[in-house]
Amino acid sequence: MNAISREELINQAFVKVADTLMDSYDVVDLLSTLVHQCAELLDAAGGGILIADSTGVLELIASTSEAAEFVEVMQLAAGEGPCVDCFNSGQAVAVNDIGEAGDQWAQFREAALQRGFHSLHATPMRLRGRVIGTMNLLFTREGPMSERDASLAQALADVAVIGILQERSLRDPRIVTEQLHLAIDTRIMVEQAKGVLSHIHLMDMDEAFNALRTYARSQRLSLREVSQGVVDHSLDPAKLVLPA
Repeated sequence: MNAISREELINQAFVKVADTLMDSYDVVDLLSTLVHQCAELLDAAGGGILIADSTGVLELIASTSEAAEFVEVMQLAAGEGPCVDCFNSGQAVAVNDIGEAGDQWAQFREAALQRGFHSLHATPMRLRGRVIGTMNLLFTREGPMSERDASLAQALADVAVIGILQERSLRDPRIVTEQLHLAIDTRIMVEQAKGVLSHIHLMDMDEAFNALRTYARSQRLSLREVSQGVVDHSLDPAKLVLPA
């Protein structure tokens, strides 16, 4: 990737993330856009975003694929892993060779290696002194992320945090909690809708999510609204897979 094309990709990444920041923007769509753009820009094979609920428990909000989602869920189930350490410390965590991670993250190591991931970089998502979650990028190669790429990942994560909280949220902690709670609720709704589409149209879960997001954007609806429509049968699932 030459310098010019990289600069263009960086600009496009920020534009795509910023494009989701409209009056009726959807938090899950924003975070999904963030992690997909970061993975594409930084040549990651996958990634995910974990956000803490009102009690401080991490929840998976967005992922690039089922493989990446499985690795994140295994960390949450075990209560340990580099992404959990990143959240607890508020500092980036790099695992340059997952195979050499030792026994401290046994379930994470096994899950990642089984799915072809060999290194990881976890970036904290911070609001002032408070860590609200982490963005995690998974790579099929071994080795560290460059300082430049790590800084870029942090910058994109910071933009997303601003988008989640908005200006008024900085002055009212209750709104912060409400936004994060809504994100978690939306994720649950999206998972249910993915299941419905997968069952009816015999598509995998990644294809189901892309269908939900594409339809939401084409109809200028939130991802939550479309998912709710699929789950409560007020929206015909066929509309999401047929050409507009």
